[in-house]
Amino acid sequence: MSMLMAVDITQERGLSHLDYKYLDGAPVCRFPLFNNLQPLPLDWMYLVYVVMFFGALGIMLGCFYRLSCLMFISTYWYVFFLDKTAWNNHSYLYGLIGFQLTLMDANRYWSIDGLRASRKRNAHVPLWNYTILRTQIFIVYFLAGIKKLDTDWVGGYSMSYLAHHWLFDPFKLIIPVETVNLLVIHGGGLVLDLTAGYLLFFDATRPLAFFFVSYFHCMNSQLFSIGMFSYTMLATSPLFSYPDWPRRFFARFPGFLRVVLPNTSSNLQPSTSCIYPEAQSTELQETPSVPKASKLRFKHKLGAIFTILYLAEQFFLPYSHFITQGYNNWTNGLYGYSWDMMVHSRTHQHVKITYKDGKTGSVGYLNPGVFTQSRRWKDHGDMLKQYASCLNHHLPHYNITDPEIYFDIWVSINERFQQRIFDPRVDIVKADWSPFHPNPWLMPLLVDLSPWRTKFQEIESTLDNQTEIVFIADFPGLHLENYVSEDLGNTSVQVLQGQLKVEITDEKRNYTLQPGEQMRLPAGAYHKVYTVSDGPSCYMYIYVNTTEAALQENFTRLFELQERVRNGTETEPLPPELQPLITSDNEGPEVNVTDPVVRLFLRRQRRMKEVKKRREANVFERLNRFTVKKYYMLRRGFLMTAIALRNLAVGLPSLEQLTREVAFANMKEPQAEANHNELLKDEVGHGEL
Repeated sequence: MSMLMAVDITQERGLSHLDYKYLDGAPVCRFPLFNNLQPLPLDWMYLVYVVMFFGALGIMLGCFYRLSCLMFISTYWYVFFLDKTAWNNHSYLYGLIGFQLTLMDANRYWSIDGLRASRKRNAHVPLWNYTILRTQIFIVYFLAGIKKLDTDWVGGYSMSYLAHHWLFDPFKLIIPVETVNLLVIHGGGLVLDLTAGYLLFFDATRPLAFFFVSYFHCMNSQLFSIGMFSYTMLATSPLFSYPDWPRRFFARFPGFLRVVLPNTSSNLQPSTSCIYPEAQSTELQETPSVPKASKLRFKHKLGAIFTILYLAEQFFLPYSHFITQGYNNWTNGLYGYSWDMMVHSRTHQHVKITYKDGKTGSVGYLNPGVFTQSRRWKDHGDMLKQYASCLNHHLPHYNITDPEIYFDIWVSINERFQQRIFDPRVDIVKADWSPFHPNPWLMPLLVDLSPWRTKFQEIESTLDNQTEIVFIADFPGLHLENYVSEDLGNTSVQVLQGQLKVEITDEKRNYTLQPGEQMRLPAGAYHKVYTVSDGPSCYMYIYVNTTEAALQENFTRLFELQERVRNGTETEPLPPELQPLITSDNEGPEVNVTDPVVRLFLRRQRRMKEVKKRREANVFERLNRFTVKKYYMLRRGFLMTAIALRNLAVGLPSLEQLTREVAFANMKEPQAEANHNELLKDEVGHGEL
């Protein structure tokens, strides 16, 4: 497990791209748990990561174990608290396990400390060590299952998009995709989380539990980008077996290998950390030397008290949101310590940041995400407050005095209507926020409109492949200002509930719409949609991207023409601009292509071919691709760390030398491999548009 935590430092903890995140002097808005907690200079941050890595390595090897644990948890929790936007449940779990290991005797078997100190070699480990680790993993599973009793999860709205993943194709051969979503993904996930801890605990059900949790975590490793979490959970499963399982396992190996394998002898040393009764049970008779009875000491009492308090705290903390009410939004608390994994999915339709100069009154707009590297601030009031304060600090450098900052953020959670999450009329810079009081400028989630989700599916089933739809809900007295792109030549708005007033800005005319009524919106123009009813309004935009529809039609025509040329049924000569259809092999450069539509068509074909090649790659090709990618990632992390440590030791070199060193560290894999992410991104749709 500690080996996976060490590997995780180079990946999800971000060692390989640390300079992008903590570059000295960059005007970046950060989101620490405590506002006065700031990152160290970049070279020192690399040193923090080095200490963290060697701490995890020391835990893995059992080398200077206590010191290694302190090295790991001190730096890990510092990095963890530096950035709330990176919080998730498994990052929190790593920190918890690191803290637990600090107090445990996990260096008693196959450890360097055991070679250095004979009293630690093959010594007993107190039962409370196993109790805490096992119960911690039980909590992860069981509370995740409890959180999945949420009506959205049970109804199949949380992760419905997963049903289209190729991993579930075998199920779709037997049952419809809707049933796969409801029963396999949501139902199966709920049952597994609720029962996994119990099944792992009992001897009779443990083999069955090993199979299902292994299958579950292997699937998760393909479905989500969650770093080493899936493999860490796989590594925790043997914790529920009998403590002597490693000895029994390694005893099965041939004798000539036992020189390099752990000791398989059952002759264990007594430990001062353990309590031995006067009369030994038959279970201990297998050891040649029976430990002497020991007295209950103060440290034993502390171990028992710590176990009880720690486990009570772990059961309480996921339900402590009534205390930290300022962190509650549409979901309770900061994501990361509640074990509500994958229960909520969000989509953002519209984000607008408006600033107002406090001196001149001039109004302007900011690019969403300016001065920040994260997108999670859009869903959390505490982060929005930090972001607004940061913008208030940076904007005066751009001749904007005492700025007021307003956010208009539209979010859909678990396939509901798109609606505002925060009040767009509130200046967040001056707005009140406290970690212990409810957020006064949080807009309520319109849960009364949740039954409309069934109607959404009925409406979407009536649309053709080229028509898109967005469902909107808004509050009385507010309005949505929107711009219809010229590409959207066929856009209309239709009322589902409530009453609307639509203002066409250029025409300076208003139109009142009742439920069921619809009106066409002009392309290339702004409009405003006001909610004038007493209650919330619901409406939908229906639009067709006429530019893309025409492009798809041209692609179909070019493909049919290309097929006719290849099979010899095309009798008419091709004009010069279409000659690349037969001269290009879809792999070479498009230097001779003059028609932009033909260029896009050939580029799309080449990308689809690359995607198909990747998907049909055999195991060895996939392994090679994975190995190359990880090699260059680890290589960059190692070289950039070496540069930082050199800078701390002997000072900065010349700018030219530093530039050459960083360029060498940035050397990447062959271009064909480097572009694969772009190819996958363009598999559906056309990024060129």
